[in-house]
Amino acid sequence: MRRYLIPIVILTILTGGCAMYQSIIKSSFPYTSSLTVVSSAQAGNEYSAVNIANSFDQNFSKSGKNADRITLVRVISAKLRADDPSDYNIGNLSSVKIFLSKDDGTDEMQVAQRQDITANAGNEINLDIDNSKFLDQLVREHNIKVRMVYKVRKTFTRDVSLHVILDLSAYPNPKD
Repeated sequence: MRRYLIPIVILTILTGGCAMYQSIIKSSFPYTSSLTVVSSAQAGNEYSAVNIANSFDQNFSKSGKNADRITLVRVISAKLRADDPSDYNIGNLSSVKIFLSKDDGTDEMQVAQRQDITANAGNEINLDIDNSKFLDQLVREHNIKVRMVYKVRKTFTRDVSLHVILDLSAYPNPKD
């Protein structure tokens, strides 16, 4: 009986260890984009800024052959930071919505927002995320477009560059 007990214990540890290993290697990676708030924006009106998102690891596209290795991709955090000028008060905006889409603008989905930006917010704010949507197909695209819809509280004398940082998480695909 003891002779069978040790292999069963080892097999149980290895099986449980694989599940734990997959949880450990769950990864997160940022997608970033610089967006411009134009100086011609008038207080109380809604405007839109668009740019392509960048990631340090752009290798999820089908041509990169890693597309089937990840699953359950979603936003886990979102920030908006002033870049130029770096001391720009994001409180000059009253609301912000962030959308992701394919390069051609199709399959757009809202991933973050902030409706109640305080007037003295400073040069960096955290956004409220919507992590109910999976972005598996979107991150497999060659380019991902970021669109920011913003409402101006107070006009500014020059164009302002804001940096959007979206942290995405992904799990290894169990098919492999």
